[in-house]
Amino acid sequence: MKTAPVTETNFTDLQLIHRGKVRDLYEVEDKLLMVATDRISAFDVVMSDPIPDKGAVLTSLSLFWFDYLRDIVPNHLISADPAQYPAVCAPYREQLRGRSMLVKKAKPLPVECIVRGYLSGSFWKSYRENPTVCGFALPPGMQESEKLPEILFTPSTKAEQGVHDENISLARMAEIVGRAETDKIAGVCIELYRKAADYARSRGIIIADTKFELGWYEGELLLIDEVLTPDSSRFWPADVYRIGRGQASFDKQFLRDYLLTLDWPQTPPAPKLPEDIITKTRERYLEALARITGKSFAV
Repeated sequence: MKTAPVTETNFTDLQLIHRGKVRDLYEVEDKLLMVATDRISAFDVVMSDPIPDKGAVLTSLSLFWFDYLRDIVPNHLISADPAQYPAVCAPYREQLRGRSMLVKKAKPLPVECIVRGYLSGSFWKSYRENPTVCGFALPPGMQESEKLPEILFTPSTKAEQGVHDENISLARMAEIVGRAETDKIAGVCIELYRKAADYARSRGIIIADTKFELGWYEGELLLIDEVLTPDSSRFWPADVYRIGRGQASFDKQFLRDYLLTLDWPQTPPAPKLPEDIITKTRERYLEALARITGKSFAV
């Protein structure tokens, strides 16, 4: 059953330290409480209309992937059960249920960790201008959505909210975080993608690309934030995949495609979303959850 959308949380007994495009982040003792709202962003702009149940979908998917990928790298999850949260959270348990995680307070990397298996999005746009993208010399004549010759780790800057991230080379990342750290992070991210993509393909989904968040905690590299959700990845249905064009998707590309039909400069304020766009976006998130985890929400 569709629940009332959550656009913002205000837990007065907790210390709000950051309100991101989707998540509200609270400091609880020496830990962090991450709450996934139903906000949705596109082109780095938060839409004025939420997508019902989206925060619960993101949380369920992240919990699934944290467990499935833990043999590659540990993660920051402590608990997703509000009954196990510190006592100060008790008044908000019902609001936290299904859309929150209590996590270790890791220090996020200063770069975005993007892994690509297919030629799409900004990478496809850059390739059309120059086949050497982010320092990788790709074969000439590739088509949109074509599988890349190898899985690529292509980091980007972490821009402030409302500003677009910029792709950078591995050499530039090494200048920011160090060569040994870059090699380790790239290796971990590629293995994460490889294992997840193989599993998703068995469930009828192609993961074209994804963005991982990693951070350091007591000298250990952790997988943090959200993992392989429709917000951070391109999910394509394998049965209708064809190279040479854009793909149907189980992610917010559907919303982006709609927004591109509007006379909107991709800057705030966001346009109001029609009800059918909200409904169809929600359906895509729910189908991604059902295909990957077997869980479902009543539509």
